[in-house]
Amino acid sequence: MNTETNSPFETIESAQEYVALLIQAISESQEAVAADLRTQSGSGSPRHLEALNLIVYNLNKLSVHVKRSRRILNDLRILRRLLHEKRERMAA
Repeated sequence: MNTETNSPFETIESAQEYVALLIQAISESQEAVAADLRTQSGSGSPRHLEALNLIVYNLNKLSVHVKRSRRILNDLRILRRLLHEKRERMAA
């Protein structure tokens, strides 16, 4: 088996690392947009505020989906480990 990884998603663990970075980037974006909303809330145009609120909504939705993906990846990692342990016990 080739242990050299050719892509960032060759293993569940590498996908988990990517998802963790994505969650961090989403969180930073949420903070930045929230700060924009606070500064624009009294003086911004209604369309601009509506756009910022739509961004908040979509970032929240994305955050939920990515966090679900992280849980699924974790479940897959656990299941893979359990299957490997079972195979090793059966081979012994």
